[in-house]
Amino acid sequence: MSTPLLNTLFPTGWEHYLAGGLLVGAGTALLFVCTGRIGGMSSVFSSTWSWLVRRPYFQAARYVETRGWRLVYAAGLIVGALAWWLGFSDGTALSTRVPAWQLLLGGFFVGYGARLSNGCTSGHGICGLGSLQLSSLGAVLTFMATAFLTANAVAYLSARFA
Repeated sequence: MSTPLLNTLFPTGWEHYLAGGLLVGAGTALLFVCTGRIGGMSSVFSSTWSWLVRRPYFQAARYVETRGWRLVYAAGLIVGALAWWLGFSDGTALSTRVPAWQLLLGGFFVGYGARLSNGCTSGHGICGLGSLQLSSLGAVLTFMATAFLTANAVAYLSARFA
């Protein structure tokens, strides 16, 4: 089923977004059911830094003792993306027109927000909501409201000053 609105929102189709969401949800559920581990990505980031940064925060047992499996977990994301690119794309490299400084600045704010909110969007949205944590619901609603406001403000300012 294809409509003009769907074509506008998803010019390359919506099916791969659905498939990706289902696979991510199934993967985190499988990780939890089989091992009892929660697969949020901000913990992967912090546990990886525990190899390099000797500050007490990064040397906490929750990071040092779990960094091995978390690194394998993160590598799985990269291998999965590569498998999709090789198996389902036309082989054309994907790129963005967003300048590198904006990507870095955005990454800084996302990382800071993830630490401030005790988890990232994937951790709260997939793992936290999946385990019915009320604090994750609050975090996800805050993330989404902020994203909607920011996207609309940027679109408005871009149109106004372009």
